[in-house]
Amino acid sequence: MPPRKKEYGIKRASGSLVRFRPPVSATSVRRHSAVVPSVLTFAVIVASGGLLLMIEKGMLNSVQTPPPRANGKKVENRPRHIDAAVDVESQIVQEIRNRTIRSMCGQKNMPHSLWSLSPLQRKTLLQHILVNDEHRFLYCYVPKVACSNWKRVLKVLSGALANVDVKVKMDHRADLVFLSDFPPEEIRHRLRHYFKFMFVREPMARLLSAYRNKFGEIKAYQRKYGADIIRRYRKGYAKDKKIAGNDVTFTEFVRYLLDEDPERMNEHWMPIYNLCQPCAIEYDFIGSYERLESDTAYVLERVGVPQHVRFPERQTWYKPVTKETLHYYLCTVPQKFLKELLPKYILDFSLFGYPLPNTTTEYCRH
Repeated sequence: MPPRKKEYGIKRASGSLVRFRPPVSATSVRRHSAVVPSVLTFAVIVASGGLLLMIEKGMLNSVQTPPPRANGKKVENRPRHIDAAVDVESQIVQEIRNRTIRSMCGQKNMPHSLWSLSPLQRKTLLQHILVNDEHRFLYCYVPKVACSNWKRVLKVLSGALANVDVKVKMDHRADLVFLSDFPPEEIRHRLRHYFKFMFVREPMARLLSAYRNKFGEIKAYQRKYGADIIRRYRKGYAKDKKIAGNDVTFTEFVRYLLDEDPERMNEHWMPIYNLCQPCAIEYDFIGSYERLESDTAYVLERVGVPQHVRFPERQTWYKPVTKETLHYYLCTVPQKFLKELLPKYILDFSLFGYPLPNTTTEYCRH
């Protein structure tokens, strides 16, 4: 039975579907010097469907989060341990996502190939696509979406690691091959003939994961970003040169993101759209962090890796971002800041099927 329309996608308050059109005025949605696609699309949604009203009323909170899928190509040879019901659901969600991506990426203001991107966009993308020539696949990695474990898999496949459980500090560049390492004609060949995949995650959970990891555990990030954020956004600290940067609040982090150009952000909080450009690259599979076990199993089988190569298990020290934790942190941030933040990540929400968070005062009281 096909899903009811009300369970997926973004609708107007009247019930009709929001259709995405090229914006009539870029200047009305500019925050800084660059107009990014996420802001443009957000402006169109607001103009055509009253999304701000929906956010205010919490109307999108009931929208189900479908597991991200691919671009229309038939999924075959699913792992045998995936039960039939899950497989059918995946096929339905895949088709929904395919239509969304085709509709949004078909707009005139969106890029339609790698070569239609700006030099900065192309550089970012090529530096985030990892290559395995033996198994003929391309993987666009997204920080805070299990990319370290995928890099371990690639290093095992290349012989740089004996197995995924070897205890060694992850070097995120050594022994890895990036698409940016190749000349244009070889890039075109691999894009045309290799299996291409990426993994996504609920945008705000990904931001919170980055915040807790980088400002709570990594001294280099505390010194480089944390100290600067505190000087800029905490009253009375503008000229303090002895700030450790290890006590940045989540609200201060959000305020910092509001003043950042999405195309120049650090990769750990850059929107997934800007990292992997799903309109410019036709991915064969888009897996999700929320279904990591089954989606990684599918990819490993699809690209034909040896049976002894498996995806690493989650580390025992890992602190997952639960719904309760995310609710707590989002509700500590003034609503006006979150409403400004959503446009920067709106394509991550809409393209990959994640509902916008409910941060209304009433919801945050619970």
